[in-house]
Amino acid sequence: MSSPLVPFSPRVYAPRRVRLAADLVAAGESGLALIPGNPSAPMNYAGNHYGFRQDGTFRYFFGLNQPGHVGVVDLDAGTATLYGPEASLDDVVWEGPQPSLAERAQAIGAQAAKPLADLGPDVLAAIDAGRPVHIVPPYRAATKQHLAGLLGTLPDTLGGHVSEPLIHAIVAQRSVKSDAEVAEIERALAVTNAMHRLAMRHAKPGTAEWETAGWMRGAALAGGGDVSFPIILTARGETLHNHPTGTPLKRGDLVLADAGAVAPSGYAADITRTFPANGVFSEPQRLIYQAVLDAQTAALDAIAPGVPFRDVHLVAARRLAQALTALGLMRGDPEQAVAAGAHALFFPHGLGHMMGLDVHDMEALGEDHVGYDAEVTRSTQFGLSALRLGRRLQPGFVVTVEPGCYFIPALVQAWKAEGKHAAFLDYTEIERFLTMNEGRGFGGVRIEDDVLVTDDGMRVLGPAIPKTVAEVEAVCAEMSGGL
Repeated sequence: MSSPLVPFSPRVYAPRRVRLAADLVAAGESGLALIPGNPSAPMNYAGNHYGFRQDGTFRYFFGLNQPGHVGVVDLDAGTATLYGPEASLDDVVWEGPQPSLAERAQAIGAQAAKPLADLGPDVLAAIDAGRPVHIVPPYRAATKQHLAGLLGTLPDTLGGHVSEPLIHAIVAQRSVKSDAEVAEIERALAVTNAMHRLAMRHAKPGTAEWETAGWMRGAALAGGGDVSFPIILTARGETLHNHPTGTPLKRGDLVLADAGAVAPSGYAADITRTFPANGVFSEPQRLIYQAVLDAQTAALDAIAPGVPFRDVHLVAARRLAQALTALGLMRGDPEQAVAAGAHALFFPHGLGHMMGLDVHDMEALGEDHVGYDAEVTRSTQFGLSALRLGRRLQPGFVVTVEPGCYFIPALVQAWKAEGKHAAFLDYTEIERFLTMNEGRGFGGVRIEDDVLVTDDGMRVLGPAIPKTVAEVEAVCAEMSGGL
């Protein structure tokens, strides 16, 4: 039975830690695995904090969503100790009754609970006894300082203490999602569905981008969590990570909304939809949108266990190149164009990434540790080099599938000046798209879903979020007064 303190029962967390220890021992390792949770981060003075987000690896193995804890797994004994604070009277006055440290440890099945002040002496004793202390790469300044103090080194030299075996063991375990984890991702997707439907109904000519983003954020909060990353909502979809501004939408704009909710359990969703601000796609918009949708459909059809995700990316790239060739934006053999990398003028990013407790799951451990291995290594080709996940898919992986097509003026101008891929690109026709929409340009289209790799293929997770041209236009036509 789960505790109000954590989303799963101790019978979930304890076996995860046992497996972690066993995998490391099997790899010839010993000592302690040190897994820090995140601290609070002051916004503008010590008592006013940013919204708290727990470290994904700590939450996977130790469950708690409170700041200021560190988990230690003793690899040789196969036991776990939770280090953390006891609530003071001031804490109770300001924040209400708090569970004791022992109660927190019991909720996650840890064998021991100790004050955080004991962590330093315990780590020093292990080091003095010649026992290795394994850590993963820290990504917050406060955590770097804390770990450096524990290990008797400087923050800039912590890289020498990072344990590759610990990283590999964590990635191997966290990559494959249990049924309970998939259910939590789908819980986040149910809220994300509401967020994107709100955006399609609310974003109209004259409405500022951040007004619609506010409706989306409100839906995420109302769902019991928050957004899983800062919302991308923009009429300038050709800028891949363009966040909302006060710019009013105009007739003819395409709105690109990349946003997801995070469930109370910490599991995240990540969905992108693109829709017309005035509710109806123009003919060029419809043709490019359909090309991206067809590329996504082809990619989804190609997903299966054992298939390298890089191959799935290339399936989407070839389908997009075929469509763009039919539209006169590209020319020549689409397969040769993709092999040369010419399609990356329109599709300069990767097809997707892992999903889970982190929206880019586990990438804090090192992107290539998560997305690549000895068999599949990262390409150096422009566009393909941005693919975050290339290795073979396994049942239980949850990945995003998000092809796009963008008309980026600076990139077009640079490639044209070089004559780059001139055999495959019709720059005259491409530049026509840069001057559309009263000179604002076409913008960009991205369509993204979260997908579970199954034993015999894949399943798109969550409720059906409007995606076809007809579905998107139908939701855009709904009255915003129904919010």
